[in-house]
Amino acid sequence: QVQLVESGGGLVQPGGSLRLSCVGSGDSLDGYAIGWFRQAPGKEREGVSRIGGPGRNPYYADSIKGRFTTSRDNAKNTVYLQMNNLNSADTAVYYCAADPDILRLSRLWAQRSIYDYWGQGTQVTVSS
Repeated sequence: QVQLVESGGGLVQPGGSLRLSCVGSGDSLDGYAIGWFRQAPGKEREGVSRIGGPGRNPYYADSIKGRFTTSRDNAKNTVYLQMNNLNSADTAVYYCAADPDILRLSRLWAQRSIYDYWGQGTQVTVSS
């Protein structure tokens, strides 16, 4: 069973950048697809991105395409979410989650129910 811990959140001005980290323990993350989700106050948790196995392109929500990038560092057992050109709509608690089915079909990537393991979340606030 894998445990996930997110970090890297904080307060940033509009147009700024943050890099979130999702560190795994108890198992190697290279056997899991890792999704990033976010939940703003009063809203449902939504999928932001997903990174699967080697050679597979990540998936991104339309709202963040071109601004956010997800990547892996298997040596550090860590998955990152690089967030650029942030705006107030990006304010939320960000979670990473692990799906043991690393080859799952892309059309399901943003469904919360397919992720078995979740981190505790890290707050991102975009404000001037």
